Amino acid sequence: MAFPLMYASPAHLRCRVIQAAVIAALVGVGPVHAQKAVDVANPLVGTAPLDRPALIGNAPPPGEVLYSGQTSPAARLPHSLTQPAPVNYNVDLSYPMGVAVSYAYNNPTMIGFTGGGSAYGAEAGPIIMPVVGDWTVPPSYTQSHYDKASEKASPGYYKVDLATFKTKVELTATRSTSLMRFTFPESRRANVVLDLRRDGGNVKVIGDRKIVGVSARKDKNPAADGPWFVAEFSRPFAGFGTFHANPEVKWAPIGDKDVQADRRTVSGGNAGAYVTFVTRAGEQVLMRIAHGYSAAEAEQRLRTEIPDWNFERVHAQARAAWAQLFDRVEVSGGTPKQRMLFYSTLYHSFASPWLVARKGEPFTGAGGHTEVAAYDHYGPVPFWDTGRNQIALLMLLEPEVVQDIMRSELDMARESGYMNTSFHGDHAVLLYDGAMRRGIPFDYAAAYAYLRKNALDPKGPRGYLAEYMQNGWISDLIPPGNPSPPYAGGKAGVAKTLEYAWDDYVLSDMARRLGKLDDAQMFLRRAANYRNVFDASTGFMRGRTDDGKWISPFDPGEPYYNFMMKEASGWSTLWLVPQDVHGLIGLLGGRAAFNTKLDAFFSTPYTPKGICRDCTGMIGQYVQGNQPDQQAAYLYAWSGQPWKTQALVRRILDQLYGSDASGYAYPGMDDQGSTSSWYVLSAMGFYPVDPSTSDYILGSPIFDQVRLHLGNGKVFEIVARNNSARNMYIQSATLNGKPWNKPWFSQADIDNGGTLVFTMGPEPNKTWGADPRQAPPSMSQSD
Repeated sequence: MAFPLMYASPAHLRCRVIQAAVIAALVGVGPVHAQKAVDVANPLVGTAPLDRPALIGNAPPPGEVLYSGQTSPAARLPHSLTQPAPVNYNVDLSYPMGVAVSYAYNNPTMIGFTGGGSAYGAEAGPIIMPVVGDWTVPPSYTQSHYDKASEKASPGYYKVDLATFKTKVELTATRSTSLMRFTFPESRRANVVLDLRRDGGNVKVIGDRKIVGVSARKDKNPAADGPWFVAEFSRPFAGFGTFHANPEVKWAPIGDKDVQADRRTVSGGNAGAYVTFVTRAGEQVLMRIAHGYSAAEAEQRLRTEIPDWNFERVHAQARAAWAQLFDRVEVSGGTPKQRMLFYSTLYHSFASPWLVARKGEPFTGAGGHTEVAAYDHYGPVPFWDTGRNQIALLMLLEPEVVQDIMRSELDMARESGYMNTSFHGDHAVLLYDGAMRRGIPFDYAAAYAYLRKNALDPKGPRGYLAEYMQNGWISDLIPPGNPSPPYAGGKAGVAKTLEYAWDDYVLSDMARRLGKLDDAQMFLRRAANYRNVFDASTGFMRGRTDDGKWISPFDPGEPYYNFMMKEASGWSTLWLVPQDVHGLIGLLGGRAAFNTKLDAFFSTPYTPKGICRDCTGMIGQYVQGNQPDQQAAYLYAWSGQPWKTQALVRRILDQLYGSDASGYAYPGMDDQGSTSSWYVLSAMGFYPVDPSTSDYILGSPIFDQVRLHLGNGKVFEIVARNNSARNMYIQSATLNGKPWNKPWFSQADIDNGGTLVFTMGPEPNKTWGADPRQAPPSMSQSD
């Protein structure tokens, strides 16, 4: 039907455009312009726990809180040293998840906000809380209910309305400073309370705009941003005072706290200060805060990074930094929720390591002395966590950052005498050999000297190394009474043996590449030590006593924290041989037996007596919420059934991330970007089972197209034709137009960019990638 042409004024046209946009949104029609990735990411992802009983296992024990991913919706930059964050857990009184967690999505009240002071968890200080009217001395924090509908988190920004105080709080950040904006109601008692938490310290009010303090807490994290803080306000306060509490005095009727108006200095437990403003409705007060290893260092950071009170400018700069990073990974297709989860997990993947100082900036080294950074200096890598996957993601997207991370770790080794470790094993070697194989330039010989020392010096950071070198395995002591399930203490002998053997294989490869052939042979022999804790009679890795006998009783379904295993069961730990999957196939009796065992792993009901608190995200005995078995779904690539990997990866992505009522749930703990990186890599369609190699094992991409802008400027594109939730199976593939029948590819295949095209279907193609000659490499090769 035709309509006559009519004149429309500009105002009418604008109205029609707006009406069209509203109608399109209501009926689900997509916008003309695709939503930017930086607008899709939601830092609240990971702050909630799974809520389906079948996915939780038997956690938590009575009286404890179910683990979330323990991510933070804080405003921050990629690798930033500090992050202004909401705090709705009073960890000064308890650790509700076993570790210091600052925020959980389901908690209904806010106790304050932090603007730095520590690089991890809820250890930051001071706690900052806007309070209208009466307030109490911490650790009895004056809490506020907050409006969940008003809560908004986006890259570099956080906002919430404190309903109790009718006050809006907004947070944004630079790399090492925080900016907070409080919008108060009309009041003559609009307060901002700052306290140094249980450990306390010293606090001083200076003039009518500034508070300076130093925490008595000794932060063990060398990436922390310093114990001193300087906080400044955008306008003069009308009143002030200082306070402290004696946290050792319990239930005292009087005398357990000291509050004095107009007093400028105070010290002690929960030392702090309060300032008071007289505000009109909607009036804003801004506060900027920075930390340092001296007041002067904190002051310099404030002057350099936030020279004025332009909140929108700081927020825009933070948003632009994330947009630049997100633009390196373009995805299309999938559902809106999948895209949201993808960019949200990508956001959390860059939670570590922390950028301590830019090139040319002064910083305080591990020895406590000030030096000028000769390059972008980073804090320690949490190798047991992110060394398994996140470092591979960094190598793809930020190889220049990886160079600086390696320089930072090497310089820390020069100061301490040993390369940094995490938990047990070294795993720093995964970073160095992985970068070496991927062609990232570095002085690898210098790093190797310290990695070698870690592996040979019993006085170094490898626990029980002398025993490992003498016996080829690490024993465990049976606890008194031999309880079943055993206690949480112990040497984690099985897990340590497996991790050390993995490190030894990687050291062998690194030594070979550096021409140190004797070392290469020595470490290669040691790399087979994983076989020494395999019990053929049970078909599991199993603990041994110091006389070599198998520990009994032994139940592979029990999750052990440190006894034999490390935060894992015998089922989970069995697959911790990423360097030699072919060898493990041989131990288990060949491909068919291996597949049967792996099938049982993903189907045997999880019914232990003991509780692994962060072991949530269950599929049979598989635990997505903890690191030891997160590579297991990809092992079918070695055993001729990659189609099972394709189905499992899709199931994990769908059920174990964001499947709760809030849509924000993670399994277990994110551990500074580890669980997030698993999602990012797997959603794109591949995963580094052993990140020390340059090989990536194929899964099943959830997006129709992924454009990965590699660090060398090339573009690697993954296209999944006929892709959908039902069409999860790879029917065929091509790489740069040529048939590709391997269930894996290497860095060399994509160094110059290229296009990997999958044709997807609803039923598995059981011949694609099944040929034993197409299996990924391993330390040893099976027939």
